[in-house]
Amino acid sequence: MSASAESCPALVLNADFRPLSYFPLSLWSWQDTLKAVFLDRVNVVSEYDRIVHSPSQEFRLPSVIALKEYVSMGRRPAFTRFNVFLRDAFHCQYCGEHFPADHLTFDHVIPRRLGGKTTWENIATACAPCNMKKGGRTPRQAGMQLASEPI
Repeated sequence: MSASAESCPALVLNADFRPLSYFPLSLWSWQDTLKAVFLDRVNVVSEYDRIVHSPSQEFRLPSVIALKEYVSMGRRPAFTRFNVFLRDAFHCQYCGEHFPADHLTFDHVIPRRLGGKTTWENIATACAPCNMKKGGRTPRQAGMQLASEPI
């Protein structure tokens, strides 16, 4: 039994053959992919075995496409909780232990009550016990040390 077309997204690569995004991975629906192929905006790199039919033609669904024109990417990735955890390799920056994402929290290195902002440079990954221990204090005030400075 063949997979439905709905389960056949295409990985979208920039003109330099790097994914447009990693988190989430850049995927297009089969409809958007075929539209881009017909508008000659992409090159097909790889295809599924799956075929879709129009009244007069049949088409193999692309599984990987590359844009013909390079899309300039922003210098910094999006500031999201998951991306902060990725940056810190899912390790608490205070105790150094590795945790699944659902056991990690954001920590404002300089607490918000002391004027700390929610930025890449002021957010560190922390496990709940370490975040509770630190509380609304700086690491120095709490007698704790960061494994690495946030960047």
